[in-house]
Amino acid sequence: MKKFILKFAVFGILSVAVGLLLTQPKTIDDDEIAGVTSDAARGEAVFYQGGCASCHAAPGATGDAKMVLSGGRKFPSPFGTFIAPNISNHPVRGIGNWSDIDLINAMIYGTSPERRHYYPAFPYTSYARATVPDIIDLRAFLATLPASDTPSQPHDVGFPFNVRFLLGGWKLLFYSQGPVIDAAALSEAAQRGQKIVEGLGHCSECHTPRNMLGGLKKSRWMAGAPNPEGKGFVPNLTPHKDGPGWSQRDIAEYLKSGFTPEFDTAGSLMVDVIENTSKLTDQDRLDIAAYLLALPPRARQ
Repeated sequence: MKKFILKFAVFGILSVAVGLLLTQPKTIDDDEIAGVTSDAARGEAVFYQGGCASCHAAPGATGDAKMVLSGGRKFPSPFGTFIAPNISNHPVRGIGNWSDIDLINAMIYGTSPERRHYYPAFPYTSYARATVPDIIDLRAFLATLPASDTPSQPHDVGFPFNVRFLLGGWKLLFYSQGPVIDAAALSEAAQRGQKIVEGLGHCSECHTPRNMLGGLKKSRWMAGAPNPEGKGFVPNLTPHKDGPGWSQRDIAEYLKSGFTPEFDTAGSLMVDVIENTSKLTDQDRLDIAAYLLALPPRARQ
């Protein structure tokens, strides 16, 4: 009996050790950014593709004030309320002292400079498909924006969701840098749109339903989901009869002006989204539309 207990204890310790090893926060190697130069002008395009101001500007900010990324916007969820942090250029309150590698680790791996897991309310599961040059350019652009000394607020998340190392297990289940839709089956335009929609645009974070652990149901990719604000439903964007049924140019125009083919206007969270997509190029918006129209048709559930 003592030998059995000892073996069981050794097995338990080894299992915990292996689990902790597998769930350690991942980081990028320094040599992966060797020789990569930054371009703030290109970073501005990445900024609008990623919709950074929509989450990190102060609640109610408009106009130039939206470029002061002081944080504070609240995002209720079944796991607690997450609060967007200050990512302005302030060296203490914001990310002014972050290196390129710090931002890459945060966006691609969901890892903080202190080597802690970020909550996936920060959509690194989508940003993971961005390229290293994209993020280095974004870092250069963020450095041109105003600094704010507004302190970041702590998330309001209770036990057990406030145990950060458990997020390593969540990442094992739901984190992937690979594409969701097979790129080989897409046109060149749709492949360019895929890079935005599945990556920096993080469209699936609202338009795809989640399971009980908060992971995206990829079998229901872009088929619509409950509104994260708690009222109504985020639309199905696949070319199913439950979707909008718009043409490529209809979609591109909506992303530019916010007007539907029926001359209705965008509302709710899409107002912020279109504020970003209106800053993209006409070709970007056509490419996004090409990708959406190439998706497998799926009924809304």
